[in-house]
Amino acid sequence: MSAKPTENARPLSPFMIGPYYKPQLTSMLSITHRATGVGLALGTLFMVCWLMSAAAGESAYAEFSAHAQSWYGQLLMLGWTWALMYHLCNGIRHLFWDAGKGFELSTVYATGYAVIAGSVVLTACVWALALL
Repeated sequence: MSAKPTENARPLSPFMIGPYYKPQLTSMLSITHRATGVGLALGTLFMVCWLMSAAAGESAYAEFSAHAQSWYGQLLMLGWTWALMYHLCNGIRHLFWDAGKGFELSTVYATGYAVIAGSVVLTACVWALALL
């Protein structure tokens, strides 16, 4: 039996990304929204560790700060900030959808690109303000 679909074959699941299904902006934004939700949960653990080190005393805070201010700590915080801004922008988009607005295909794509651009711009603004 052939793995390729024929004209009479039943449609394949859209989750079969690969030779049968071309990823679209809408599906990638949806997957990214879920991934950023997981990333936010993990990043929140990082923030809890920061608070616990501050409560544990000066030496514990200094040790944590050394990791947080390293290149990998800064990269994690940059990723967490972007995940937060992406999740925020896409959440606002979903609020409009919950109100029944923005379902036209052109609007879906325009707001999708706006979510991507907005998350990058907001992340840059947060980091610019943090580095002042």
